[in-house]
Amino acid sequence: MASSLPQPSDRRAQEERATSAGHVRGERTGSSSPEQYDLSVVIPLHNEADSVEVLCDRLAGVLRELPQSSEVILVDDGSRDGTWHKLRGLLPRYPNFRVLRLRRNFGQTAALTAGFEHATGSVVITLDGDLQNPPEDIPLLLAKLDEGFDLVSGWRVNRQDGFLLRVLPSRIANWIIGLITGVRLHDYGCSLKAYRREILQDIQIHGDMHRFLPAFAGALGARITEIPVNHAPRTVGKSKYGLWRALIVLLDMISIRFVLPYSFKPLKTFGLLGLGLFAIGSAISLYLSYLRIFAGEPLSNRPLLLLGVLLVVMGAQFVGLGVLAELQTRILHGRAQGTYSILERLGFTAETDSARGQATAAEGMRQAGRAPEDVRYRSNGVFPRRRAGGLV
Repeated sequence: MASSLPQPSDRRAQEERATSAGHVRGERTGSSSPEQYDLSVVIPLHNEADSVEVLCDRLAGVLRELPQSSEVILVDDGSRDGTWHKLRGLLPRYPNFRVLRLRRNFGQTAALTAGFEHATGSVVITLDGDLQNPPEDIPLLLAKLDEGFDLVSGWRVNRQDGFLLRVLPSRIANWIIGLITGVRLHDYGCSLKAYRREILQDIQIHGDMHRFLPAFAGALGARITEIPVNHAPRTVGKSKYGLWRALIVLLDMISIRFVLPYSFKPLKTFGLLGLGLFAIGSAISLYLSYLRIFAGEPLSNRPLLLLGVLLVVMGAQFVGLGVLAELQTRILHGRAQGTYSILERLGFTAETDSARGQATAAEGMRQAGRAPEDVRYRSNGVFPRRRAGGLV
């Protein structure tokens, strides 16, 4: 059976035929099997009406040259500038493009989560919609990923942003994040990244934690690297970043160590502290009891008595806090989190939804320790869990 992907010698002729028939390279149509792709590109958009048409055109050109089958998931995160209407008009040109419209602006982390949960590719690429990170660098990330890495992060070596307000705070934040998490990257804030699905499937992010995805992956034992990528000045639209975002990152850095999977064990942390305080308080209390019982000394004028009682009470409270935090952490990591709400979906078919359903079944069997005998899945990647909150 002839391949559905055009060869270099007759690519142009086949592309023209595919376009006229409503197909593009990477789109799997006319097949009885569900649509599953080698590569998914997830792009969150917020008020990017001026750049989205150029973005789609350039991205389609890049994906057309790749040997992998691909899909693009554009997530409109509550735009108010006509981005949604632009996407509706562009979608017929690119049958392997899908669009999610969120009910309001939930933030970049929620938009990425929505894209991840609708993606079917064994490799997931993330990219901003402002064209500062050119999509032409995607093949570089894929080539590096093929060297055996689980996550490849872009590094904007020649960053085209203001030094005092953007570059300097970013460098300081990157250094602190690396110090706290142990995953040292030059550029955590670069949105151009490539992930293997089996890493993303075990990570839950919320708030503004998307920039810490490499740290979460590192806590899971992922093989992480970074490569220099191009960075262009913003020519259209308005930046959503400023000093206020740096303050948010600072607050996130305070909590990041506590939310990294497998790196923070509440019972161990608070429990050991509580046991230490309880032991010291108990020793003081026993010493004072000995003085009172066997030496007959009065204790009413001894501040050490109050210190001993205080340490015993504090120790018990810390142990109890550790138990409660441990239970809460297990509940948090074990349940689905609906961090977004979808208003409309475009470009998704019964086949794509079926592919996502098979991915869910395969992942459930994998977690249960059974081989997914009745589920078709790619041998080079495991499909992610599907969480209830967010799927429509």
